[in-house]
Amino acid sequence: MRENKEDKVVYKTRKKIGKGQYILTFCLSLYTLFCALPILLVFVSAFTDESCFSSEGFTYFPSRWSTDGFMAVLKYGKQLAVSYGVTIGVTLSGTLLGLLLMSMFAYALTRKDFPLRRFMTVFITIPMLFSGGQLASYIINTNLYHMKDNILILILPLCVSTMNIIIMRTYIKGSVPEELMESARIDGAGEWRTFFQITLPLMKPCLASVGFMMATAYWNDWQSALLYITSDSKKPLQLLLINISKSIDTLLNSKNVPSSALAAMQGSIPSNSATMATVLIVIGPIMIAYPFFQKYFVKGITMGSVKG
Repeated sequence: MRENKEDKVVYKTRKKIGKGQYILTFCLSLYTLFCALPILLVFVSAFTDESCFSSEGFTYFPSRWSTDGFMAVLKYGKQLAVSYGVTIGVTLSGTLLGLLLMSMFAYALTRKDFPLRRFMTVFITIPMLFSGGQLASYIINTNLYHMKDNILILILPLCVSTMNIIIMRTYIKGSVPEELMESARIDGAGEWRTFFQITLPLMKPCLASVGFMMATAYWNDWQSALLYITSDSKKPLQLLLINISKSIDTLLNSKNVPSSALAAMQGSIPSNSATMATVLIVIGPIMIAYPFFQKYFVKGITMGSVKG
């Protein structure tokens, strides 16, 4: 009798847990749907005929489809390819350089025998709390560093982040066993070898997570290019697409164009669909790359263990 009662309790508990899982799955699926709907609307609007926006507005089921929006953006074919190359180069080089510098910085902060550990901790915390402002940064970067129209201005400012250093330092302390590093020193390994052969390989989940966030920041950065870049050969993708959208808006709102011509152009110039096509071109690579990095966000900082 007692065993039967215990079995019933276990069965009821499992039954409750099962219902809770179904409810949680339903809520998460509903939340995912709400997050996906705006992206779906952007995708549909990019292929919607421009004349439908004035009569139907933004809708998931337009009456006419068109690729005029993409054609308006792809007319800048050569410059678009150059800007894509600039953005990809800046993203890859900035992310790799930033991960190397910040991981080395974080490793140094975890060493208790490092004499400048406390000073460097305070030193990297100050920029996170205080800033000289955009005007001061512009004057220093242009007059002191002479970084006007220099591709390095797109890489160096975002290269090191205090928060990312703190994340890496916390990961090293919690997931990289001190015993491994101590055994390496006993075997005669120096700090460089200990870092590159032991610590850095164990930081792969952390590096992937931080690297993806850095790559997203580099990919979406347009303000630095707007302030400092003037040459078309150094213009990143985001700035080019912003200029395309502004060119279309300027043409439609120009006072020099007769009103009759403007009325005729309202349905022929794909201002809304071109804007949505611009959004797809910008976020497309990030959306494709995200699933490959998602597993590292799930793993988090639980990786790493002492092996006998």
